[in-house]
Amino acid sequence: MTEAVARYYFKLLAIKDEYEVARLYAETDFVERVAAQFEGDYKLNFHLAPPTLNKPDTKTGQPTKSQYGPWMMSAFRVLAKLRRFRGTALDVFARSPERKMERALIGEYEAVIAEVLERLTPQNYQVAADLASLPEHIRGYGYIKERNVKDVKVREKALLAQLRGAKAAAQPIELVHVA
Repeated sequence: MTEAVARYYFKLLAIKDEYEVARLYAETDFVERVAAQFEGDYKLNFHLAPPTLNKPDTKTGQPTKSQYGPWMMSAFRVLAKLRRFRGTALDVFARSPERKMERALIGEYEAVIAEVLERLTPQNYQVAADLASLPEHIRGYGYIKERNVKDVKVREKALLAQLRGAKAAAQPIELVHVA
C-alpha cells in the first residue's frame, strides 16, 4: 500500500508535459544516440500533435499527428529553457484542458487516499491497495489519456463503493508514521 501510494502519487505529480518532452529531446544524449545508430545522411522528423496546431481527423474527430522536420530540435531547445515558467502566469500550456485535468487528478488522488487511510482495515486492504494503484492505468496523451482517465474513474467509483460498504465494525489498521 505504501509503495503504491508513493509510486502512483509520484506518477501523477511527474507530468510529462510539453516542456518535459522538449527537455528529453534537447538536453539528453538523444541526438548522439541517433547518430550512433545511423550512418550517412539522415533527417530527423518528429510526428507530433500539438494542441494548438493539430487538425482533427475528418472521420473520427480525433486529433492527428503532423510531421515536423529537423528544425524542431531548435524549438525543443527553446521550449526546454522555458520550463522555468511552468505553473506561472506565463505558462502557455497551463490552460489547456489536459493540463487542467492532470492538476485535478492530483487533488482527487489526495482526497481518495485520505479517505482510504481513514477507512483502512485488514478486511479492505486489497481494495485500498487497488484504489492506490489506479493511476497505473492512466497512460497516453490527449484523447487517449482522457479515455483512460474515464475508465479509471469508473473503476474508482466501484472500488470506493466497496471501501465504503466494508463493515464499520472492522478493526482499523494502526498506521505508523515514520519521520
